[in-house]
Amino acid sequence: MSVAPTVASWAEATAGPAEPRFEQVAFDHPLWVVYSSGTTGMPKAIVHGHGGALLEGLKGNALHLDIGPEDRFFWFSSTSWIMWNLWLSTLARGSTALHFDGNPGHPDLSPLWRFAAEERATFFGTSPAFLSLNMKAGLSPAREYDLSGLRTLGSTGSPLTADGYAWVYEHVGRDLLLASISGGTDPLAAFLTSAPTLPVRAGEMQCRALGCAVQSFDDEGRPGLGRVGELVVTEPMPSMPLRFWGDDDGERYRTSYFEPWPGVWRHGDWVALFERPESVTSVVYGRSDSTINRHGIRMGTSELYRVVEGFTEVLDSLVIDLEYLGKPSRLLLFVVPREHGGEIPEALADRLRNAIRSQLSARHVPDDVVAVPEVPRTLSGKKLEVPVKRILLGHSPGQVLNRDAMGNPDSIDWFIRYAESRG
Repeated sequence: MSVAPTVASWAEATAGPAEPRFEQVAFDHPLWVVYSSGTTGMPKAIVHGHGGALLEGLKGNALHLDIGPEDRFFWFSSTSWIMWNLWLSTLARGSTALHFDGNPGHPDLSPLWRFAAEERATFFGTSPAFLSLNMKAGLSPAREYDLSGLRTLGSTGSPLTADGYAWVYEHVGRDLLLASISGGTDPLAAFLTSAPTLPVRAGEMQCRALGCAVQSFDDEGRPGLGRVGELVVTEPMPSMPLRFWGDDDGERYRTSYFEPWPGVWRHGDWVALFERPESVTSVVYGRSDSTINRHGIRMGTSELYRVVEGFTEVLDSLVIDLEYLGKPSRLLLFVVPREHGGEIPEALADRLRNAIRSQLSARHVPDDVVAVPEVPRTLSGKKLEVPVKRILLGHSPGQVLNRDAMGNPDSIDWFIRYAESRG
């Protein structure tokens, strides 16, 4: 039986000044508890260790992101997202940590760019969702603000499209390292990341992280390059979780990561790896448990979003593939129109279907195109594909969704009503 640690309240811990106390601890001594998004139930309380977190932070910051004492590092994040932990870890490299307290979208999209200019940020970290909003608004931050100090722009949270890469280099800076990375709260690490010595290819992450044995598995567990499969890690990493808080027998830990292949970490992303002359690059196509499977042809949702959100009339979108037991599947495309409160004109719906047919596949043309006021997202900005899918399949919202893990919890109410109206 585990022994509960001594816990002090924040008020007690900050009641008075105290001298710092340094203590030698084991490599796997617990450092902090971080929480997965928990959008499909109770969050996983993930315990990481001192040694793994320190080693991973130094490796990623020094070698992949090229952060040093001369840098002024900024990544917009709340304390509930793992990117806050990354921000904190840059102090070990001697950099200056810049933190923004406020709404990045009020009264417009300028606050973060203004902050970066005023504070002479050398590293600006954000998300594809934020960059997409800037693209839609027709903004060009480099024309409005002095971003000459900026040498790296980081992006994570969802796949960054090739159009996003082009926009960054045209409207933010031509001489930048665009560090598009993919990892997670669970490993406290990036699986797929950047390197200052490698070329940047539009839409692709530059390399696999050092010390991270990333592979793309097919359904039979066979690795391969140049095709889409499950993102797995086949060897231990320094920063893997020590355990889950309260998971005394380790059962939830094992079932969360090591199924269906024992001893192989399955992260739940749909990825393709490409052999290039300098490295193995990668593209993430979305969560594998929300992959569209139409008539035996699988496709990541990010491919469809790239086409749909390329329309100026579309602010945001969500695609859900409903697979009913004993019934034909139905592909639903939910669209947030630029003109709020309006329906999707049939002419626009036809153009969306035609674009999907010509640029992707006739099998992935949606059965319905439906206007929605807002796309539900996590606190870190990820689209809630799986919980919405389960709600539309008739599951109880309380069992498949944790509103506290949402950035816009009221947005899910529209989908609950929509599911009820469909019976």
